[in-house]
Amino acid sequence: MSAATILSVWLRSARMRRGFDLALWLLPWAVVAAALAWRLQGIAGALVVAVVVCAALVAFVWNEARRLDEAWLARRLNASRGDMDDSADLLFVSGESLNGLQRLQQTRLRERIETANGPDLRPAWSARRLLLSTLAAVAALIAVGLWPRGQSGAQDLEALSPAPQVAALPGQPRLIEQGLRIVPPAYTRLPPRSEPTLEGRVPENARLRWNLRFEPQPSAAELVFHDGQRLPLARQADGRWSAERVLAKPALYRIVATAAADAQTRRLYRLDVSPDRAPQLRVLEPDRGLSLMSAGQRSWPLEFEASDDYGLAANAQLRITLAQGSGENITFREQRLSLRGTGTATGKRYVQRLDLASLGFASGDDLIVQLSVDDNRSPKPQTALSPSLILRWPADLGSEATGLDGMVKTTLPAYFRSQRQIIIDAEALIAQRRKLDAPGFIERSDAIGVDQRLLRLRYGQFLGEESEGAPRLPTNDRDEAEPHDEHAAANKNEGANAATPDEHDEHARTPKPAAPSFGEEGSVLEQFGHTHDHAEAATLLDPDTRKLLKAALDEMWQSELHLRQGHPQQALPYAYKALGFIKKVQQATRIYLARVGPELPPIDESRRLSGERAGLARRGEMLVAANAADPLLESLWRDLESSLSTTTATATATATATKPAPIDYTGLQRWLREHESRAPDPLAFAAAFEALRNEPECLRCRAELRRLLWPLLTRPPASVQRRGQGDAIDRRYFEALQQEARR
Repeated sequence: MSAATILSVWLRSARMRRGFDLALWLLPWAVVAAALAWRLQGIAGALVVAVVVCAALVAFVWNEARRLDEAWLARRLNASRGDMDDSADLLFVSGESLNGLQRLQQTRLRERIETANGPDLRPAWSARRLLLSTLAAVAALIAVGLWPRGQSGAQDLEALSPAPQVAALPGQPRLIEQGLRIVPPAYTRLPPRSEPTLEGRVPENARLRWNLRFEPQPSAAELVFHDGQRLPLARQADGRWSAERVLAKPALYRIVATAAADAQTRRLYRLDVSPDRAPQLRVLEPDRGLSLMSAGQRSWPLEFEASDDYGLAANAQLRITLAQGSGENITFREQRLSLRGTGTATGKRYVQRLDLASLGFASGDDLIVQLSVDDNRSPKPQTALSPSLILRWPADLGSEATGLDGMVKTTLPAYFRSQRQIIIDAEALIAQRRKLDAPGFIERSDAIGVDQRLLRLRYGQFLGEESEGAPRLPTNDRDEAEPHDEHAAANKNEGANAATPDEHDEHARTPKPAAPSFGEEGSVLEQFGHTHDHAEAATLLDPDTRKLLKAALDEMWQSELHLRQGHPQQALPYAYKALGFIKKVQQATRIYLARVGPELPPIDESRRLSGERAGLARRGEMLVAANAADPLLESLWRDLESSLSTTTATATATATATKPAPIDYTGLQRWLREHESRAPDPLAFAAAFEALRNEPECLRCRAELRRLLWPLLTRPPASVQRRGQGDAIDRRYFEALQQEARR
């Protein structure tokens, strides 16, 4: 191959390398331009832009590649090859214009090119520039894809559907064309669509655009929603009336145009909303909430399954809590792991195997895990939490003691566990005070106060206190027994105990316990209860320990008082003092339980089936008139019922029609806004309400509203029916009984 041919091949290869390098650098931006045109002008605009951009790209690349000429190749040869003697430009000069020495040098250079293999003269790939250009173009494509579509341009040119015809007078504006454009949120991945009927079901937080055309044109038009909100319609250059709104909840609306016919203004359009449900999370493994550590177990396998209607986040958070210690000396160590699920965008499975040794899991510890999964809702994702799963490593129980050692128990092992948690909850509530409203803050403080009360009652059992609210025996007896009742009982007992003289002497030699006096405090406790303060039967603690525990109960009283009133910051000092006394109580190492059985209160058999009511106190309670939970609904129900009854009673054509009872539309509409969650179908309720307002004498509308009101009325409580007086014979019999009782 001649030197001229070799040089031509080298130059062509260099130009091709330069052209491909420039094409790869600019091609991603051509794609971005086409995507932007498609987003703004549709597929036709994207094709036009793609053709123009590609033509311009080819022209630019061709021009840049032609800039690599023979002079560039000569400089390249001189720079890369030392055997060219800086004379590579002689290779491209005709021999007639050279002198003898130059022709000799030219011949030598050509021989060297033909015989020697030189280095690659093509320009190097601009890898860094290509990488940066590609990344920037990808980011631009993502931005174009996520950018919301403009509400002008192609959407404004959408074809409208004919509107249903309504009766109107000449000159009254009539709706002749209509269209509703629905653009779901980007995270739902749902395509935009059009509804020609101006109603339907849309995703939550979808953007709606109404396009209406009237003939003749009104001076103003607006959309009036059932909750009183108004959305003005703006007139466009082509004569259309347009408006936009993001719909977050179901709505009923009317199209109100100036001087339009009543039939058109009263028509209701319904828009239902498909809510974005929270993710659903299910535990596949383990199959129970509390698992016990098995022998030789070194890991804990976990498996969860999550699903969502639109899509899940890429990662889930696994919270791992290690609880170590016992009693008040419990420490918690928490860490989080990020889990990446496998599966589709709407359903994923999360698998993790925990290494127990690396977590520091030991005997007597609890390992608690909980998975949290977010969906792709924007801007605020919804979170689903799995049930807490516990892995427990039981501590060694040791050898079981016998005799007196078997009755020895550690001081209050199960009751001294929650005071520190109450303090932690109160401090956490104080830290979140700015994020909570006043009712929510007071409600949570009251819940902590209820926990404090339960804990105080548990401690009080060790001091012989009864649980609050427990019934005490006797229940309906008077405080003091009447004297004649005591003597009668004594005589009855003596008659029942009569025996032979020998038996009487035997009883005389044996001390007889005194008969309990009905109503005396000691006798009542002896008969119906058991003493708590007996050293062998009730108390478990020595006097010093009881004193400390009593002080702890007093502090718990104050802590509970402030917590129930919604002042956790004032309850903390008392809660800390109670915790301090509890720690001192723990210093009592051992207690002894008395070997006693249960002592049930005896039953008084002397009054069974006797019919005697002496000594029983009657607790008559005054009847209080019941108040309706919703007076407005009760009165509306009665008004509708009376209107229907009055209209039905008007049977003849000559009878005078009775005007229906007036309806409090303003109050009913306000009630519906405030209690919308109580109605099973608020839109149906609002539609019936609007229909009755437009046609007050419509019997069908009143019946429909009563049907919808019925589930909302408060059900009356069950009551005992009063016994009837009976006939004349029954009354004479009752009067005779009363006269006999007076004698």
